[in-house]
Amino acid sequence: MTRSASAAGEGPSEVPSSGDSALLKALPVKILAAASPTATSPTALPAASSIALPIAASKTAIKAGIAWMLVTTFLFVCQDSTVRILLESYPATEIAFARYFIHLVVATCLVCWRNPRLMASRRPMLQMLRSSLVLSITLFGMLALRIMPFVDFSAIIWVAPVLVTALSVFVLREKVSLGGWASVVAGLVGVWVIVDPSRVDFSLAMLFPFLAALTSALYQITTRMLHSTDPPLTTLFYTAIAGSIFCGAFLPFVGLIPSLADAALMLFLGGLGVTSHFCLIRAFNAAPANIVAPFGYTALLWAVLFSLLVFSEVPSLQTMIGAGLIVAAGLFIFLRERKT
Repeated sequence: MTRSASAAGEGPSEVPSSGDSALLKALPVKILAAASPTATSPTALPAASSIALPIAASKTAIKAGIAWMLVTTFLFVCQDSTVRILLESYPATEIAFARYFIHLVVATCLVCWRNPRLMASRRPMLQMLRSSLVLSITLFGMLALRIMPFVDFSAIIWVAPVLVTALSVFVLREKVSLGGWASVVAGLVGVWVIVDPSRVDFSLAMLFPFLAALTSALYQITTRMLHSTDPPLTTLFYTAIAGSIFCGAFLPFVGLIPSLADAALMLFLGGLGVTSHFCLIRAFNAAPANIVAPFGYTALLWAVLFSLLVFSEVPSLQTMIGAGLIVAAGLFIFLRERKT
């Protein structure tokens, strides 16, 4: 879903949403330096270490980076909203196929134009695992969007960077401070508050957004693991393979012929993915990651607005409290990483 905006072999690794919002999804600075929910269209962030400017970046560049990030968050929420609209008429696998197929076409064209040899990976199995995680984020995100308010989903998916902190201890053997663990607990409490298992209408299906966030965190970690072995364009190329193959296999059985308007909406969805990732790359090219990334949380503001205007859903006080805990936990992680 991303495209390379830089020189040979230097592009984004990619960013997930409804999956894509899952991958902007405010990664901690260390992860940013390696990377991509939201959920529906997972995304990997560009490697901050290779494209972010020094901390002494000019004020003009910083303002430009922030502006690009604000546009990015708006486009990611547009993408999730488009997915939810399409889910009213089409199966998740068909929508995901449209999104990933367009991604694969764009990525293939980029790789062939740059250097066809970039299609070869040094760690193909890990690339396919990462691609499968991207698909999982998308499908879990779509299932979540079917059953819960738009803002609730958007808030829960943003717990991904908090989960990255916890998982990095076991997967990457990194050390996490007491404050880091406190932020993990706060983020999980925020999810608990939003989902509220004590409600009468609670079901295990309410765990879908958390599963989307969890797979998003694992996706971000595998992206980091690939950072030192494969160029970003190679990772970008592999990202959509699992989704295209898996979802394409279901088309003959569950696929519906879309109307002209809905076909245009699916193309629009693919275009949103490409454009949002381009804006994300521009954001991290213009200013340091630790300055730009926290503005990703403005996606929740857009989610509230879209929830009210597009879906006529009013966020509950419980949702706002839970979202506040998740944002506070994520911002604490950013501030902590910025100091270390």
